[in-house]
Amino acid sequence: MNDFTLDELNVLVDVFNRAGLAATETQANALFDRVKVAQSEREELESMDFDDCAGGACKL
Repeated sequence: MNDFTLDELNVLVDVFNRAGLAATETQANALFDRVKVAQSEREELESMDFDDCAGGACKL
C-alpha cells in the first residue's frame, strides 16, 4: 500500500491552496476534496493513542 504520510498530505493541501483553483476546474477540485479527506483521516489516525485500544476497545 502506498499511502501518503501526513506531512505529504499537508504539502499537497498547501499546494492546492496556493494554486487557487477556479470553480470550473471540477476534476482538480474533486481531487483536492479527496486529498483534504485523506489528510483529515490520516491526522485522526496519527492522533490516536493505541494504548487506549487494549482489549479491543478502540474503534478502527
